[in-house]
Amino acid sequence: MGGMRGNLLCGVVLAIIAGTPAISQNTAASIPVFDGVWDHPGLPGFEPLARGPTALVNLSRREPGNVSNNMQLVGDYHNPILKPATAAIVKKFGDMSLGHIGYPTPRNQCWPGGVPFEFTSNGMMMLQKPDEILIVYRNNQQVRHVRMNQNHPEHVTPSWYGDSVGHYEGDTLVVDTVGVKIGRYAMIDWYGTPHSRALHVIERYRLLSYEQSKDGLARNAKENFIGDFRRNANDTGKHLQLYFTVEDPGVFTTPWSATITYGRQNPLPGRISQINPWEEDICAENPHKYGTEKDVDVPAAATPDF
Repeated sequence: MGGMRGNLLCGVVLAIIAGTPAISQNTAASIPVFDGVWDHPGLPGFEPLARGPTALVNLSRREPGNVSNNMQLVGDYHNPILKPATAAIVKKFGDMSLGHIGYPTPRNQCWPGGVPFEFTSNGMMMLQKPDEILIVYRNNQQVRHVRMNQNHPEHVTPSWYGDSVGHYEGDTLVVDTVGVKIGRYAMIDWYGTPHSRALHVIERYRLLSYEQSKDGLARNAKENFIGDFRRNANDTGKHLQLYFTVEDPGVFTTPWSATITYGRQNPLPGRISQINPWEEDICAENPHKYGTEKDVDVPAAATPDF
């Protein structure tokens, strides 16, 4: 009888463990500190990898530097990550752009962008708490909530930023997101690449030395238009790199990855010691500035949601 009770107790304990969310092995002292404001100059934003399945580049280029022409968005619809129907959608938007017809995106219509679209924002603020991480994007003050050391619910109700759960793996913050809502202007990137309900995004954030970050900074400078956001040449401190992987079998032929390499806030031009403040950027306050063919379709609610 004692053996049976022991086996029963062991089974109960194992069942409890199996149903318990995975807890990070990091102690409070070993958790990496990502708090604060981080800048990422460069439009349209993603840093395509040098090899392997990666993000689309812009077929329209501009000088100096032969970088992405952010005023004319023609996504590379030949990229093998795209399924034929997806490539056709990207080509359609590219043809519109070549014809000087502005097409709606979450950014120019003041709609939530979701992930990974919102990674194209020029900056973000991360606030770490033991049970939650908040990520605030500079563009339109979009906010994400990442629940720490939890599992996704069995049934996820789609929402603008999906259900995001995170944990630490040594010096890396890992965020897993599913359940991103398909909105009116839902897309993965500035080129109109769509996504389905099966979208799954995994983010890995890690602090890098300046030497370690040079590759990402170089890929950013090679692909993206930086304009007036040029980083202080003396910025040789720690950088924060986001390595993200996108999986959506309804849209893509294979999972693909890219990076976003953040630095600390840029100094104001001519004033090296003065740092740019966190600026309010509220899209709906100026809905006529974006160059699309129609007025901006600002989201509205018949009743308040509070």
